[in-house]
Amino acid sequence: MTSTPNPNDPNPDAPGPDSAGRGTTGDSNDNEAGAAGFAPIPVTVLTGFLGAGKTTLLNRILTTSHAQRIAVIENEFGPVNIDSELLVQQSAEVVEMTNGCLCCTVRGDLAKNLVDLASRRAAGEVAFDRVVIETTGLADPGPVIQTFFAEPELAETYLLDGVLTVVDAIHAPRQLDEHPVLQKQIGFADRILVSKSDGVRAEAVDALVERLARINPRAPLRRLVAGPLDIGDLLDIRGFNLNETLLADEAAPRFRPAAGPRAFARKNHGDEIGSLLLEHDGEVDLDRVGAFVQDMLDRHGDDLLRYKGVLAVPNQPARLVFQGVQRVAGFDYGTEWAADEQRRSRIVVIGRRLPESELRRGFRGLHACRVNQRTAQ
Repeated sequence: MTSTPNPNDPNPDAPGPDSAGRGTTGDSNDNEAGAAGFAPIPVTVLTGFLGAGKTTLLNRILTTSHAQRIAVIENEFGPVNIDSELLVQQSAEVVEMTNGCLCCTVRGDLAKNLVDLASRRAAGEVAFDRVVIETTGLADPGPVIQTFFAEPELAETYLLDGVLTVVDAIHAPRQLDEHPVLQKQIGFADRILVSKSDGVRAEAVDALVERLARINPRAPLRRLVAGPLDIGDLLDIRGFNLNETLLADEAAPRFRPAAGPRAFARKNHGDEIGSLLLEHDGEVDLDRVGAFVQDMLDRHGDDLLRYKGVLAVPNQPARLVFQGVQRVAGFDYGTEWAADEQRRSRIVVIGRRLPESELRRGFRGLHACRVNQRTAQ
């Protein structure tokens, strides 16, 4: 699915994550859900390479006291991996667990199974508050994420909340070199969770953390350790909401590669996936923003993972916020600029071997002062 961004008409019904992803237009979706008398079901995608510890983390989430009934979808072939002592009753496709949660294995169309699960919930056959989808260790999570953007029926029922990626501290350095899919799993993440770090030298863990941050600086990184699990840091993170966190002063340094502001962040290790920050301490021309994003999608859509922008536009009191996954993008207006606030514009892009110089040149063409100067001439 390819969207046609039109920032001049931000619209919750327009194509893109703001309509299909439910969560990407921020508070407007919550208002729509409330007006309709229901709240969409939040969905978390749990990914990570083989043996990273996804199932261990999932079992910890299920056994942590959080008073939420979770429907777990195993989006892979093979046996269900949930701890056997949790199982109490099994029907044809859905496993009910002793803590009130559910588990089902999807071997076919994910969207069809999600729609069926929601229908059974509406009919009172099953009860759950949220969904966690665990992908296979060799899977690119992109198609799972895009399912929520491309299927209108899912958009009416589900809210894509975030992507959790588990990374094995022992084996990740080699896996990153040999398996590009792990880089994609990291690039899509809203949270990067490092497992098995206790058995690794501190300097090796630090080097891995630095490498992960270069691939995806937008995702907070946590180490999985024994003890109570902070569920609040993993669920209800609203990773696909349109908001202005990209402009926070403490956020921007995470997007600047150690090699300097003009270095694309994948260069130190030759990783295919990397991040790029485009920023301007000023306004950008509204008429050119949509063309810039559409051109980026047309030329590099297959190589884009996730991207987000918070922009200041002339004569507009509110921030223009956009977000996208691969070829699907959505725009909306956020909160208004304060009278004494610096109006500035930032875009962060995570993708595979993206042309840094081309994107920087295109972004410079958006600067409102440059456009006005050319117009005056």
